[in-house]
Amino acid sequence: MKKIISTIALFFMCTILVFAQKIEKEGPKGFDQLRTGIPAGKLDSIQYESKTVGSIRKALVYTPPGFSKSKKYPVLYLLHGIGGDEKEWLNGGKPQIILDNLLAEGKIKPMIVVMPNGRAIKDDRATGNIRSQDKVQGFANFEKDLLNDLIPFIEKKYPALKDRENRAIAGLSMGGGQSLNFGLGNLDKFAWVGGFSSAPNTKQPEVLVPNPEEAKKKLKLLWISCGDADGLITVSKRTHDYLFQKNVPHVYYIEPGVHDFKVWKNGLYMFSQFLFKPVDTASLASYSVLGTPAESNIRNAKYPQILPDNRVIFKVKAPDAQKVQIDLGKKYDMTKDSEGFWNVTTDSISRGFHYYTLLIDNLAVADPASETFYGMSRMASGIEIPYKNGGFYELKAVPHGDIRIKKYFSKAMNAWREMYVYTPPGYDNSAEKYPVLYLLHGGGEDQRGWATQGKTNLILDNLIAENKAKPMIIAMLDGNIGMQGGVAGFGEKALIAFENELKNGAIPFVESNFRALSDSKNRALAGLSMGGLQTLHAGIKNTNLFAYLGVFSSGWWANNPALTDPQYEFIKNNSATISSNLKELWISQGGKEDIAYENCQIMMKKFDEMGLKYKYSEYAGGHTWPVWRHDIYQFSQLLFK
Repeated sequence: MKKIISTIALFFMCTILVFAQKIEKEGPKGFDQLRTGIPAGKLDSIQYESKTVGSIRKALVYTPPGFSKSKKYPVLYLLHGIGGDEKEWLNGGKPQIILDNLLAEGKIKPMIVVMPNGRAIKDDRATGNIRSQDKVQGFANFEKDLLNDLIPFIEKKYPALKDRENRAIAGLSMGGGQSLNFGLGNLDKFAWVGGFSSAPNTKQPEVLVPNPEEAKKKLKLLWISCGDADGLITVSKRTHDYLFQKNVPHVYYIEPGVHDFKVWKNGLYMFSQFLFKPVDTASLASYSVLGTPAESNIRNAKYPQILPDNRVIFKVKAPDAQKVQIDLGKKYDMTKDSEGFWNVTTDSISRGFHYYTLLIDNLAVADPASETFYGMSRMASGIEIPYKNGGFYELKAVPHGDIRIKKYFSKAMNAWREMYVYTPPGYDNSAEKYPVLYLLHGGGEDQRGWATQGKTNLILDNLIAENKAKPMIIAMLDGNIGMQGGVAGFGEKALIAFENELKNGAIPFVESNFRALSDSKNRALAGLSMGGLQTLHAGIKNTNLFAYLGVFSSGWWANNPALTDPQYEFIKNNSATISSNLKELWISQGGKEDIAYENCQIMMKKFDEMGLKYKYSEYAGGHTWPVWRHDIYQFSQLLFK
């Protein structure tokens, strides 16, 4: 019985927490308008002695409806911008009306709100050159005034709760920077911190949050918001990016708007509803109205936008269309607004690169707002979902290699062909010779895949800088032979033709035009999907040429014995030689969701029966570029050592 009661109690506790977190994502019409027939709070103008400044200073104080000195209240310190004073919020934002309305609806806790003058100098008026050095310095001085003078005064004069869990700080523009600086710099004083359109006075993120683990433990809520057309959004974004990388829970709230009170009023409306209540940190990433334009968008394109929880907002203008969808592996129906724009927000999308297609009345086209990539046997749209912690393919301040686009005449094919070649940092300033990795794309792609979708150059730059990979040349080849690309490229004739091109076209060109080491222990061959089959076919049959083979998301087809059986027969008859010649046969899959998974498992059982040595790796993600980026990251660290 006791167990049942405990279970019921836990259920109700969880229910309370869930309901406490059900807050709308944007202020409804009229949220900032005076309502009749509801209790109203009170505004007082107060004066306090500032030992920090050496003068008497002013502030406005809001006390909630039904305020009683016999009760204790939490306190929010609400700061103004560079051109304002203690009355800026009152004149521009009417916070007392917003709070009264929220209290009447039972959406916030009764609280005291203190609106001080954040310019802590003797002449603290917003007059003259408000950006002069002394007046700007006054905003930094306010930290001492706040902590040593104002807070003690408020907690002496008003029935204020004095613990950090009941003390919040937030502000707009310059005050947003102050709130982040002072709040995050004094986590023993504040558990609730909010920055609305924070100005450049905001400290660098690593200074704001030098100890992310401490911040995670002490913060009840960290709120960062900004209008999408605000020129200062970069300040908010850099802070968010750092917090995202360090796994510090926070709200990153972007809404339509500029640097004005429309945005700041909505910020107060949203932020105040979280205060002094249980917070479900797992849900914080879902609160934003708008997202950040994807890095894969064309220049100045606002959509697609990535929300903090990796949902994606698509918006496309097609006023005459009858039906519009986004195909991102899953098809999403879009809805049309009065201006002819079609809109949809997807589910959360996994990190990394993903192809997508715009379907307009069932016609597949590329999104004009996205960069296009050769994939799916045509030019397709693509979207890059950010990787937490920057990722192993992040552009970093390290020495960078080059990608060179090379045309060459292949005697094997009797045709001009193209390859992309990565040369490591320092290649042009050295006489050194380098080992070579020949890297192959999948069906429906070409030599551009590993360079653009794969970000191979960034991955190798970072690994070489960290001494995790040997400097190497990477030749990214076109695996499409004549008209045998795509599905046709998986056939025996195409595989034989590619082997011929590799041996008699690509390798001779690389070794004649680059400072390439030309023995087997300094050559590697790897590929994904179709390129994995090409690697299996050309690599295993030529272990005198390659000491390292990488097979990503591939495997001999179990349902095609005409193609597969001769390969296994060759391995069976030559397994000792193959194992002796190969330093590394590395096989990887994108987990059970990878379309090649079953074929690969069957193939490896065959290898086991024949005594062929290999290593196996899995990385969840399916048959996708996030998996293959990880594959090259892992495989390249094994090479030429």
